[in-house]
Amino acid sequence: MRTLRTDTEREEAAVLVRDRQRWLTQRDLPVPARADIPALFRNPQMRPAGMFEDGKLLACMIPQRDPDIGWGEGPCLFLGDIHTLPDQTDDITRLITLWASDYADRLDLPHVRAETLTGESPQTEPTAVFLRRLTDVGWHVHESGPGREADLVTRLELAAEHRPGLSALIGCLVDEPQPDLGVRGSA
Repeated sequence: MRTLRTDTEREEAAVLVRDRQRWLTQRDLPVPARADIPALFRNPQMRPAGMFEDGKLLACMIPQRDPDIGWGEGPCLFLGDIHTLPDQTDDITRLITLWASDYADRLDLPHVRAETLTGESPQTEPTAVFLRRLTDVGWHVHESGPGREADLVTRLELAAEHRPGLSALIGCLVDEPQPDLGVRGSA
């Protein structure tokens, strides 16, 4: 995991996001209502992070320290706008989970929070299957409702946990996230 510092890395993330949105649309899965999410990843003020394996970008997100998300109690590491490379295994989700819980612990934050689009209902397939996979790797599912960008989301929380030896599997060169600066990009 590392902060995306260069224009080239941020553009690679923007392309991954666009490809993921196209993949979701082709399968009639929920896609964020916000018009230009790739622009968020091009914006250096957002300080996006990416998960790489052998130089290939597998996932990207925007980590923030304790933003006002309107739910959950106490400080947190919020993982916003998480996107994974289409047609990859669930291992990416598991690796993000391991890294996020350990990273939050190193930041002395008790929780990691995220939101996932649910479409009409979190109980319908394939959303329900995805939520079960998330709970299997340690995420706690909170209620559903409007997210930060007014999309219908399911709120997720993960306990911070020190994971000795994780650095042998996942290196971390992510800058310490800043509080939400209100820079969300154009909608």
